[in-house]
Amino acid sequence: MSADAEALKILDAAVAATPGGASRDGQREMCAAVATAVDSGKHLLVQAGTGTGKSLAYLCAALATGKTVVVSTATLALQHQLVAVDLPRLVEAVAPVLGRKPSFALLKGRHNYLCKRKIAGDEEEDEGMLEGTEQLKWAGQQASFAKQVQRLYDWANDTDTGDRDDLDPGVSDRAWKQGSTTSSECPGAKDCAQGPDCFAELARARAHEADIVVTNHALLSIDMMNERSVLPEHQVLIIDEAHELVDRVTNAARAELHPARLRWLAQRGRRLIDTDAADQIREAADSLENALNMAGEQRFSGELPAPLTEALNLVNASCVKATTHLGALDAETKKQLSAQQLKAGLVEAVETAGRCIGPAGDDVIWAEPNGPTLVAAPLSVGGLLSAMLYEDRTVIAASATLTLGGKFDTVARNIGLPADGHGWTSLDVGSPFDYAKQGILYVAAALPRPTASGLSDDAGKELLRLVEASRGATLGLFSSKRAAEAAAELLRAKTDYSILLQGEETLGSLVKRFKEEDSTCLLGVMSLWQGVDVPGMTCRLVVVDRIPFPRPTEPLTAARSEAADAAGRSGFAEVSVPAAAIRLAQGAGRLIRRTTDRGVVAILDSRLQTNRSYGKFMRDSLPPFWYTTKSDSVAGALSRLADAAATEG
Repeated sequence: MSADAEALKILDAAVAATPGGASRDGQREMCAAVATAVDSGKHLLVQAGTGTGKSLAYLCAALATGKTVVVSTATLALQHQLVAVDLPRLVEAVAPVLGRKPSFALLKGRHNYLCKRKIAGDEEEDEGMLEGTEQLKWAGQQASFAKQVQRLYDWANDTDTGDRDDLDPGVSDRAWKQGSTTSSECPGAKDCAQGPDCFAELARARAHEADIVVTNHALLSIDMMNERSVLPEHQVLIIDEAHELVDRVTNAARAELHPARLRWLAQRGRRLIDTDAADQIREAADSLENALNMAGEQRFSGELPAPLTEALNLVNASCVKATTHLGALDAETKKQLSAQQLKAGLVEAVETAGRCIGPAGDDVIWAEPNGPTLVAAPLSVGGLLSAMLYEDRTVIAASATLTLGGKFDTVARNIGLPADGHGWTSLDVGSPFDYAKQGILYVAAALPRPTASGLSDDAGKELLRLVEASRGATLGLFSSKRAAEAAAELLRAKTDYSILLQGEETLGSLVKRFKEEDSTCLLGVMSLWQGVDVPGMTCRLVVVDRIPFPRPTEPLTAARSEAADAAGRSGFAEVSVPAAAIRLAQGAGRLIRRTTDRGVVAILDSRLQTNRSYGKFMRDSLPPFWYTTKSDSVAGALSRLADAAATEG
């Protein structure tokens, strides 16, 4: 039996075992394509719209291959969906077809698991040594923190996994750090008394025995940066939410240098090494803080300011010296957790300082005022991805938004695939939704071009008109907190609808209320642009205030744009336009979530219609809604939808 036929047989069994399951053409096409790609060894980019059932499609194809598969996701929500819902149901359904029950495992980074060595309390910590950049300021904070840490330690006696996501309710990052450790701080299972029972090691052992391993883009990135030594050996890599991969890899390769962190290392060092060496680290931290304060918030082009270069040289020299002292300790002391933490921090500081004062070109260097902090991040991760992502395995990259302007070229280039299409193929299986009949894309072409970061009077009037026609039931996606707050103030003053504003309650609570309450409006910024699933008539209008271009002063955006301009290309077209198009498509995708949904996506930015260089490109990157620039037609359609919702209700 051919690979695609075997995959479809497994898919049929899975669909039959799913409550209310039904065969979908796009899902079948994707499943067959993934199986064929794995069989041929050719990489595949596949765009599958909302409602396709892409997870089931690639999972069934993966099982059909009989090969070891790693599935990587960008978000915890999808990771949880796969491990807690999709895979348990799937392995039961396909067992009769395969003649065995496939296994699966979840694998995260070490810091996501409790460290039994830390919990055992072999080495005493005091408040001055607690990990973090600041000590607790007042008694209320201290009491809350202490309760969280105590609950963490109590939970350690009951948990079978040590997985942070299994702790409900959770604890703050600061509290979690008191019971966890990083890979660089860990001495390794062989040199740790808790090694045989280590939660992270047990998770890795389960992953090495599983048919399918579910992980995240962060750990996938770390695996690539460590020459593929972290994840278990596998023949197939499926990257879901692939549109997020470049940002997640960039973030994983980012390094930061904090004066406060250096002072923590100095304080830790006084217990273990020569006090003079520790004092030199503290002096370097003071020098770095002064240099950063003088520099202010900026991206550095070319040579760094002299005071900053001097400070980094002091950081490098003092940390190298402290590392030498640490190396002279006896073997047992070196194995102590405190020594491991100190060594890891010193090595990280030396490496980051070296990146910042090294040859320009590979990294973008900038200063942030909070802290203050010095940051280094790669100008591009395309080379890393090209070298490490595709070797010795077949890669399937899937997402609901992989095409820009109807083509895969931009995303393919960004994730390190050759521009000539050699070694990879692509497929857009569409969506089960009839977008042209289910939704309207309205661009307010008559509005003036947006200028300031807030909400203009004209845009506010149009927003009010649309919300009143829809009688609420509106998801407002804004480019800035200032604009969202202005919209909330306007709608609360001019309407009687319930207006929910991101930041006034937890995001989960706001989304829950939006789903359950008729005629409610939910307004917010970037975290609402993806991952919010509100089917039905409680969301019949999605309003976007402006095209979500990245800030031109954002360091990576600015540096990448300058590099493209210097190479004779358009930095704006190559960097800002694709980023905005993907974000806009994600936002527009909040409207139609089921085949019965109806509604309007309204974009209050006339440039989507009037700009000749990118307007059509961006419209072509959106779902194929029925398109109009006529405000009266849209208001009438919304009014009819509101009437229908009232009748059904």
